[in-house]
Amino acid sequence: MSTPYEGLQEFVAQVPEFLQPLIIAGLGAIPYVEGEGSAALGILGGINPIVAGIAGATGNILSVLAVVLLSSRIRGAVIARRSSTRYRRTDANPEALQEEIDQTTPNRRTKGRQRLGKWLVKFGVPGASILAPLALPTQLTAAFFVSSGVKKSWVLVWQIMAILLWTGGVTAAATGLVAWLGW
Repeated sequence: MSTPYEGLQEFVAQVPEFLQPLIIAGLGAIPYVEGEGSAALGILGGINPIVAGIAGATGNILSVLAVVLLSSRIRGAVIARRSSTRYRRTDANPEALQEEIDQTTPNRRTKGRQRLGKWLVKFGVPGASILAPLALPTQLTAAFFVSSGVKKSWVLVWQIMAILLWTGGVTAAATGLVAWLGW
């Protein structure tokens, strides 16, 4: 019986075996594809499910790590700049400073960010991290948490847990589906 993914499987078979996990990891680093999407694609392409799952999660985790470290540095620089600017301006005109802050504070947020903010308040970082892939990619979630002031080590721990849970779940489901359908 031919599979709907024969072309993908033929293409994957042409790629050297040692490169296949690297490609899956690269796909896992892409927002909206992430570890779970890349693992599922790898499984459909004929890659060993364990290899696909580990590679997809690794790519996703490395991209989140880079986002957290970069976001943390940016946040630190912004806070340092604002505090030095506010200190100088507060002496001159506190009302003007408050007006400037009110004008630069964003009033509108995207639906995903609004949902994520509510989850963060309601469930804390652990719950919001695990639920976040339903609203936004893990990279954007991590940047949101860091910019909100959550400690970067806490963000990393829970984002890694969420990536492992989601990638593991989707890998198991994709493996079961492929086996059930006989592909």
